Amino acid sequence: MAKTLHVHTGRPYDILIEHGCLEACGEQIRRVSRAQKAAIITDSNVGPLYAGAVSTSLEHAGFQVFSHTFSAGESSKTLGSIGGMLSFLAEHAFTRGDLIVALGGGVTGDMAGFTAATYMRGIDFVQIPTSLLAQIDSSVGGKTGVDLPQGKNLCGAFWQPRLVLIDPELLATLPPRFFADGMAEAVKYGCIADASLFAHLERENVQDFLEEMLFACVEIKRRIVEEDERESGRRMLLNFGHTLGHAIEKYGHFEGLTHGEAVGVGMLLVCAAGERNGLTQAGTTARIQSLLQKYGLPISCEAPLDTLLQLTANDKKRAGDTIRFVLLRRIGESFLHPLAIEQLPAFFAAMKTL
Repeated sequence: MAKTLHVHTGRPYDILIEHGCLEACGEQIRRVSRAQKAAIITDSNVGPLYAGAVSTSLEHAGFQVFSHTFSAGESSKTLGSIGGMLSFLAEHAFTRGDLIVALGGGVTGDMAGFTAATYMRGIDFVQIPTSLLAQIDSSVGGKTGVDLPQGKNLCGAFWQPRLVLIDPELLATLPPRFFADGMAEAVKYGCIADASLFAHLERENVQDFLEEMLFACVEIKRRIVEEDERESGRRMLLNFGHTLGHAIEKYGHFEGLTHGEAVGVGMLLVCAAGERNGLTQAGTTARIQSLLQKYGLPISCEAPLDTLLQLTANDKKRAGDTIRFVLLRRIGESFLHPLAIEQLPAFFAAMKTL
C-alpha cells in the first residue's frame, strides 16, 4: 500500500513510499513538473540496473530524456564531478524550467542535488533513492554537497527536491554489506528519537517489518527537517555518530569503512564517552553495540582515537573553537553537547579505540 508524507519546508514536497513506483516514476514526476527535459544522473553500478526503466517511464510521460553516468563510489564525490554534470546540462541546453532525476544512493543524491542547486542558480530535481541509506536518510531534507580534500561534505547547499520516490523493491538487489550500511542510520534514528523503533529492531528481524521501518525513519526525519530546515538547532541531532564517523571515513581515504559502518563506530565512541562522563545512561553503549552486530556492522576501526579527534578540526559542526557533539541521555533521547577543541582529549580520556 502506498504511503505519502508531505514535507512542509520552504519548497514543500511529497515523499511517496510504494512498491513498484520506480517503473511509474514518469507519471509521478509529471504531476509536479512541466519540464520538457529530464537528466538522469546515476552511477556506474545503479545505471545498468534501473536507468533504462526510469528513462522509458519518463519518455512515456512526455519528457525528453538524457542520462549522465559517473564512476560509482565516494571517490567521485568531487568538484570535478560536479563540473562534469554542470557541463553536461549546458551542452544539452537545459533551462531553468527543466529538471534532474537523481537515481542512486547517497553519493548520487548529494551530487545531483548540488548540481541542481547550482545550475542556473537552481533547477528542480527529484530523488529516486536506490540504497537503504538513501531511502531512510539522505534523500530527504535537501542537504546536497561534495567532499573537499580537507573533509567530507564541506561544499554544498540546502536545496529541497520536488519529489522523493521510495521503492522498497529496490532493496532486494542490494549486497548484504550495503543493506547493513543503511541499517546504521536506522539504528541512529532509534537512538536519537524513537526508543520503540530501537526495541523493535532488537526484538525482530528488520526484514519482517521493512516498510514499517522505512516509514518510521522517514517520518522522524520529515518532522525534524520541518522544525529546522537549515540545521541551526534541532536538525543537528541527526548527526549522531557522524562527527567521528566522517573522521573515520577520512582516515581511510574514503576507501575503508562505508559511511554507515563509520557512523556506527562513531555512535559507539561518542556514546561510550558520554557514559564515562556521566551524561549517558549506563549500558546504552552495550545495547547499541549489540544491535550493530546483529545487523552485520563493525564495532571498531583501525584509526587511533587521538588521530580521529585531530581530523574533526574541519567538521561542518565546528563553530569557532567548539564542536557540537550529539549525545544520548538514553535510547530515544538525544541532545547537543558543545565541546571546545581543547576539551576533546579529556572528554574521550582513556579511550584509544573500541
